[in-house]
Amino acid sequence: MSVFERYLSVWVLLCIVAGIALGQWLPGPVQAIGRMEVAKVNLPVGLLIWVMIIPMLLKIDFGALQQVKEHWRGIGVTLFVNWAVKPFSMALLGWIFVRQVFAPYLPTEQLDSYIAGLILLAAAPCTAMVFVWSRLTNGHPLFTLSQVALNDTIMVFAFAPIVALLLGLSSITVPWATLLTSVVLYIVIPVAIAQAWRKSLLARGQAAFDAALARIGPWSITALLATLVLLFAFQGEAILKQPLVIAMLAVPILIQVFFNSALAYWLNRRLGESHNVACPSALIGASNFFELAVAAAISLFGFESGAALATVVGVLIEVPVMLLVVRVVNRSKGWYEAGVAR
Repeated sequence: MSVFERYLSVWVLLCIVAGIALGQWLPGPVQAIGRMEVAKVNLPVGLLIWVMIIPMLLKIDFGALQQVKEHWRGIGVTLFVNWAVKPFSMALLGWIFVRQVFAPYLPTEQLDSYIAGLILLAAAPCTAMVFVWSRLTNGHPLFTLSQVALNDTIMVFAFAPIVALLLGLSSITVPWATLLTSVVLYIVIPVAIAQAWRKSLLARGQAAFDAALARIGPWSITALLATLVLLFAFQGEAILKQPLVIAMLAVPILIQVFFNSALAYWLNRRLGESHNVACPSALIGASNFFELAVAAAISLFGFESGAALATVVGVLIEVPVMLLVVRVVNRSKGWYEAGVAR
């Protein structure tokens, strides 16, 4: 890792502070940027995510896609964690912490709403940001892309039934526009751009391709930090107004991230998967599709609801916590490969 990436947690902290300050000092421009959205998907953030993930997508050779079949165990682990463990473990954690441990300190009328927001967050696996986490762990790019595409397909059919089951509602209003817009915005378009660019560069020779990759490498981290500034600028008011509520809601989310990432990582090790598959598997198993969760919470419960706030907490802690998971899986590579070798 470069010096910049090695101290990424420092830059992240500075961006969090800068984002909150920017939201307070320049509320008008920040709110104007926040309103630039289609189907609850913020377009400036979407553009930054393109800049984040296109450098990784550029490396993908679709001619080698059949190689992913070799990693069926990693795909199975990720699907198991995302769809059979994650939503249900979050429902349990929500009941323990919101209904029991923190109940005396939270608004009574919002308890059910908070739990609903946590469930909505856990029922939507990450779509875009996981490409960045995979890159930081030298994850298998084809596996990452294939797993994300598979999760997106499953999400179309499974999101509403799982949420309905856990919330006890007879029908769930799925924000289909948000779901479909996000898939197109974060998967279809950047993949098309990256593959067209890749073809153009390779036509000029391998040296031109390698030089372009080296030149655009820093784009991903720069865009990640800019995205973080925007997200905290958008939500800075909520942080300052309800810091204790946000801290309490963060507890089950943090536990869920660490539990699911550790479970996926351990299962991959037990099944003999390679480290560059186990890393994105663990990261996909832990991270969330927060755009969809926020949109669904607002659609079902309203903008000022506890559910909306709970999903926003997921947005706020996503980057710092996932960077911590990245660090753990990177530093444990020796332990992981020793276990697989046996």
